Amino acid sequence: MTTQDRTVQQATTAVKLSTRRRSSPGDAIFAGVVRTSGLFVLGLLGAIIVVLALGGTQAFHAFGPGFLISDDWDPVQDIYGAAVPIFGTLATSVLALLMAVPLAFGIAFYLTELAPMWLRGPVSTAVELLAAIPSIIYGMWGFFVVVPIMAEYVQPFFIDNLGELPGIGFLFQGPPFGTGILTAALILAVMVIPFIAATMRDVFETVPPVYKESAYGLGCTTWEVVRSIVIPYTRVSVVGGIMLGLGRALGETMAVTFVIGNTNRIASSLFGPGNTIASLVALEFPESESGSLKLSSLLALGFILFVISFIVLAISRFLLRPRLKT
Repeated sequence: MTTQDRTVQQATTAVKLSTRRRSSPGDAIFAGVVRTSGLFVLGLLGAIIVVLALGGTQAFHAFGPGFLISDDWDPVQDIYGAAVPIFGTLATSVLALLMAVPLAFGIAFYLTELAPMWLRGPVSTAVELLAAIPSIIYGMWGFFVVVPIMAEYVQPFFIDNLGELPGIGFLFQGPPFGTGILTAALILAVMVIPFIAATMRDVFETVPPVYKESAYGLGCTTWEVVRSIVIPYTRVSVVGGIMLGLGRALGETMAVTFVIGNTNRIASSLFGPGNTIASLVALEFPESESGSLKLSSLLALGFILFVISFIVLAISRFLLRPRLKT
């Protein structure tokens, strides 16, 4: 038998074995299970969207597009608007990112470039454990520890020193109650730091060592290597991780409910109380009667939050996809 004949025979045998594997009952069962799992996720997502959309139909019909821009929330007169919780959700989340991203970058920078090897493991574990703490614990910690500190030291300091400045002074005015938009954003920042820091650390470690070694060989400092090599190489994934942290902040409920003040008005000051979509739904839902306009308004708020979160997560997946393919 020639070499060519043996090759043809081996190929034929391989095809027969592959056909048997594909036709085995175990493979068919496994394929059916995984296909069902994937379709179940899509079906569950679609069911949530349908329930929220249909539940909020009454509110959307009653108030029209004005529901999105109205700041009224009066259960006594059955008048509802989504502007206050939407503003509170976006304001607290954006402020949380402004505080969390620099700290998360510092943690990731330290763990990948400066920390000794024996310390990287414990610090990484501690960062990941922060993500496992229940949100209600963060809320209780914020209410009993952060709020008194904000009321006694932080807010009075900013009011006295920045409250009279032209242009930005209005952001730091008002009574120092301790609760408010800034306090809620601070708690959210602490909660999202582990997610963003872990993502940054992982993507920083994907940079080929030869790139950094070449830069060090040219005389670059550690910061210059990070600024000119690491950040440009991982920019897409870092932004995607930040967007994932934003998605986490948008939907937070209990921690924010404890410290935001829960007032249905748009405050011009960072120290003013407010509401988020999640906190308002958590507070008002138990008191809503089935079939009422109030319940429909809350479901409409849930649908709006779902849309905002979906947009944020879709952007993050879009930003992460190019890096995952490399």
